[in-house]
Amino acid sequence: MSAVPESRTSEDLALDAAREAILAVGWSRTTLTDIARRAGLSRMTLYRRWPEMSALLGDLMTREWAGLVDLGGRSANHRERLVDGIVSTVRALRANELFTRIIELDPQMLLPYLLERPGRSQELVLTLTTAEITAGQQAGEIRDGDPRLLARTLLLTAHGFTLSAQTMTGDGLADADFDRELALLVERYLTP
Repeated sequence: MSAVPESRTSEDLALDAAREAILAVGWSRTTLTDIARRAGLSRMTLYRRWPEMSALLGDLMTREWAGLVDLGGRSANHRERLVDGIVSTVRALRANELFTRIIELDPQMLLPYLLERPGRSQELVLTLTTAEITAGQQAGEIRDGDPRLLARTLLLTAHGFTLSAQTMTGDGLADADFDRELALLVERYLTP
């Protein structure tokens, strides 16, 4: 075992190794032993931090997806920032190699976050979106309504455009066409 470089924690190394393993063989064929070997760490180090594989996957997805969320935007207008941010985040998720690989090989790993409960990344998106909606309502740029409900409705909409867009492309329609429609949908939904 080599020493962990000061700039990289053992958690970073393990999450990087888990990402590599999923890209190589998929989640269902990945083991803690494989992750430990790839990370240059002992299995006990991993077991102490993640007693089960689902906890490790949750941390990996949170790190990966949270890094793709972009609701900052360049506009001073809160509604425009949300429109741009939602579309760019959906586009980034669809293009993300880890997300794509999970969809291809282990889509069942996403089902708890779609059918049972929100994950940490979804909670982050909801927090950011709710704050942006609240600020936009105060500025008169976003319609009235419970900001939590509006944020959750937008997240549900984004799920469809993220997970199912590929089922609707073809016949001359591409992702970019759906991105434009998503922008129009969000814009009209939020306009006062």
